[in-house]
Amino acid sequence: MHLQKSVKDILSGLIFLGFGAAFAFTALGYPMGTALRMGAGFFPFGLGLLLAGFGVAILIKGLLHRGIAEDLGPVPWRGAVLILGALIFFGACVRGLGLVPTLFVTVLVSALASRTLAPWAALALAAGMTLVCYVIFVRGLGVTVPLFGPWTRF
Repeated sequence: MHLQKSVKDILSGLIFLGFGAAFAFTALGYPMGTALRMGAGFFPFGLGLLLAGFGVAILIKGLLHRGIAEDLGPVPWRGAVLILGALIFFGACVRGLGLVPTLFVTVLVSALASRTLAPWAALALAAGMTLVCYVIFVRGLGVTVPLFGPWTRF
């Protein structure tokens, strides 16, 4: 039996730390404002710091781990490609297709990344999340993203 640090936790911590630091650094390019009058960079900067903090905590946990060596196992490429592709699709198409079709496809493709979720459940999840996001962002917060964009008009 060979005892070693947790490679999974170390890699996960580095990923969280990297993404958090990148988001926080990018947010510095926007006005911060104050806690009472937040600027465009305030919330992403805070989330970036929070994500980086979680990364540091996970990294430390992995470095202090002294258990049985774990195999990293297979990389879930299908899930990674589908989720990354869905995010890229959302960013590239939300202005052209509009919020409703883009969000529906994004959630559907992301849900299909799971090997345990049935296709009908993925469709139900996509419809439900689209409705919830419409209610929260369009009705509740007044976000001005068009529901259906110019690409959906024939």
